[in-house]
Amino acid sequence: MKVVVTGIGVTAPNGLGTEDFWHRTCHGCSGIQAITSFDTTGYRSTVGGEITDFIAEEFLPGRLIPQTDRMTKLALVAAAEALADAAVSPETFDRSEAGVVTAATSGGYEFGQRELQNLWSLGPDRVSAYQSYAWFYAVNTGQISIRHDLRGPAGVVVSDGAGGLDALAQVRRQIRRGTPLSVGGGMDASLCPWGWIAHQATGRMSGSNDPDRSYLPFDAQADGHVPGEGGAMLVVEQEAAATARDVPRIYGRIAGYGATFDPHPRTGRPPALRAAVERALDDAEIEPGAVDVVFADGAAVPDLDRIEASVLRAVFGAGAVPVTVTKSMTGRLGGGAGAVDVATALLAMRDALIPPTVHSRPAPEYELDLVTHLRIQPLQTALVIARGHGGFNSALVLQSA
Repeated sequence: MKVVVTGIGVTAPNGLGTEDFWHRTCHGCSGIQAITSFDTTGYRSTVGGEITDFIAEEFLPGRLIPQTDRMTKLALVAAAEALADAAVSPETFDRSEAGVVTAATSGGYEFGQRELQNLWSLGPDRVSAYQSYAWFYAVNTGQISIRHDLRGPAGVVVSDGAGGLDALAQVRRQIRRGTPLSVGGGMDASLCPWGWIAHQATGRMSGSNDPDRSYLPFDAQADGHVPGEGGAMLVVEQEAAATARDVPRIYGRIAGYGATFDPHPRTGRPPALRAAVERALDDAEIEPGAVDVVFADGAAVPDLDRIEASVLRAVFGAGAVPVTVTKSMTGRLGGGAGAVDVATALLAMRDALIPPTVHSRPAPEYELDLVTHLRIQPLQTALVIARGHGGFNSALVLQSA
């Protein structure tokens, strides 16, 4: 059974809405800048991928504003855009058979921080009743399901940066088991003091506060990543069902998926990223030479970049396939990262071009064909790679419609 993507919704630091995001991504416009949502005085890192033009009241009913964290507000907007893009209406599907699967890493950090401050400074009577679920990493699935009355199979995935791909893989499984339509993707928003401390604790944040030099995948000067907020939601369907209801467009097909978990470093066993990539290619029933572009994870941590580059060389050959890291314009979006990369890859195949990796000067040692300027090129097959903190590895193969 072929599983296809028919709708895309994106909320990202460099574009609110899919077409705005895509236009800015193609032109290499970065959303990484000095953080404005809280006072970063005293923090080692002060730049990130921040969505500065989002006013929730312009998109959501007033009753949802006090109930939801920023992460969920962004997820609701992206899901609504994806459903509209796929021309999904109450008449087009059976609500009891339409599902939702989302990924999140941090949950509602901003909401949780505010309510903890209320608890400590004002007392328990001033803590919002919505705190019981607004902080929860599964809340995006629930709120999307409620708002759009999607009563089919639902779920949530928590695997850090790999989560967006893992959520779409779970949607694909549901579709293959008979669910005709599902919303899948990932969203995170943790640009608040509590969230920022959590990011710093990983030890993987960049030490540079120059927005143009703070996140440099596969660059010799890379010293860490920049966190961001945002993500993407996609409408995924059985191809036959999508064709039967005469959808406006089919962006592409989810053709293959692979996932692994790294062994503990002290075991001496090698990282498992290569196995994830090879499993995705095997699942898609294609040879490495069929891949036209790789949307890489691009951790910008030298050891991690070295591992990913070695996998790409081993699977494809040195410089044999174009590689891009478009999250260099958004920062790493946690559970939203992989979903945004999937949306980007589908749009790239639609428009026959490869958007650039910005600011990086590719280090020769990696032997990669890193795309640093917009490249016009027909694309039939794309590979998206995502990794999560702690050892998660995922890879997704997409093919054009």
